[in-house]
Amino acid sequence: MRVRAAGSDPGIFFRSLAARSQLGGLADAAAASVEILACAFDRVFVETVGVGQSESEVRGLVDTLVFVANPATGDALQFMKAGLVELPDLFAVNKADLGATAERSANELRSGLALGAAPAEGAPPVLLVSARDGRGIDALVDAIDAHREQLVARDELARRRRAGRDARVRAALERRYGSYGLEALGGRAALEARLSGEIDRSATALVGSLSGEIEARLRMR
Repeated sequence: MRVRAAGSDPGIFFRSLAARSQLGGLADAAAASVEILACAFDRVFVETVGVGQSESEVRGLVDTLVFVANPATGDALQFMKAGLVELPDLFAVNKADLGATAERSANELRSGLALGAAPAEGAPPVLLVSARDGRGIDALVDAIDAHREQLVARDELARRRRAGRDARVRAALERRYGSYGLEALGGRAALEARLSGEIDRSATALVGSLSGEIEARLRMR
């Protein structure tokens, strides 16, 4: 972890979780950790090992996905080539203290995003920030808050969270039990019906209860 300041400030907590070979880019305990931390903290930031074609699981875990690009490294270009520009809600080009180099990367990113943006929605914002001198951090926080307000105004926040929760439950059950285990529960249709009827329960609670049901039914066979 490369944080040099704020780690010892009151009200701030850091926790590192190794993703190891997890293809989604997140540790198995990441989702449960976020659920717990969200009960105690106003904001929970999740940093992944990257966002590529096999590291996009974080999209279903967070309310706002921010892609941080380093200037003159080709990160943004490779990201666009991978066809993943629709994932982030905000883009931040770090190292704004480099001046023209960072400005050029931000402009290239804006141009690329504009080509694929839906006319009705427009392209996601691209901001310049500097971790070294703190430039643009307040604007980034404001942009994150504004995106959340938009989700609430469009009644999308709850839908987005629920879609992410359901995806995590499906993935966890499939990893543990495969199709055979899901059939013991009644098949995929039965699982979807159960998820649609459980509005307020967390992914962790649902995985625990559904796992118990699957194992009980498998023992009876």
